[in-house]
Amino acid sequence: MKHLSKTVIIGTCMLLTSASAAWAEDVTAEGLMERLEGVAPAAVLEDATLLHFPAEGEMMTLREGGNGWTCMYPGTDPMCADAAAMSFLDAWMKKEDPPETLGFVYMLLGDEGASNTDPYATEETADNQWVVAGPHVMVVGPEAKPMLDSYPQEVPEGASQPWVMWPGTPYAHLMIPIE
Repeated sequence: MKHLSKTVIIGTCMLLTSASAAWAEDVTAEGLMERLEGVAPAAVLEDATLLHFPAEGEMMTLREGGNGWTCMYPGTDPMCADAAAMSFLDAWMKKEDPPETLGFVYMLLGDEGASNTDPYATEETADNQWVVAGPHVMVVGPEAKPMLDSYPQEVPEGASQPWVMWPGTPYAHLMIPIE
């Protein structure tokens, strides 16, 4: 986590959320933990690094974790990502090739929507297959390629079965809905 720049993390989180509204009030680690409740298993959340994105100013680390996970609530799409997934997100933001690793992201509170075809879209268009996903996890990174070949490249009806998001790009990853 320490190797990622604050600018990259902030930009990543802005793109991961369709609405970039940040919390206006001061947030404590305890307050953020309450907001993140349910985003990932409690054992992941309890010792994760916690990031906060105030309405004004730079991203803040509210707590350094010890388990290799980073959890955040950047606007509307709360998530917890392991170190490899954070490296994947860093490469995505820099428009670089992702590292040859396999990463995992929990988004068990769902999201507000994203394009299934354009990794950089910030809003729905007539042709970008916008999808709002309920609770899900993501498997990211080039090491997931063999797995990606086995799943649909388009969002299944209702987004209720696994599919590949951003197919045909270096940032293709597996979306796995969790009911």
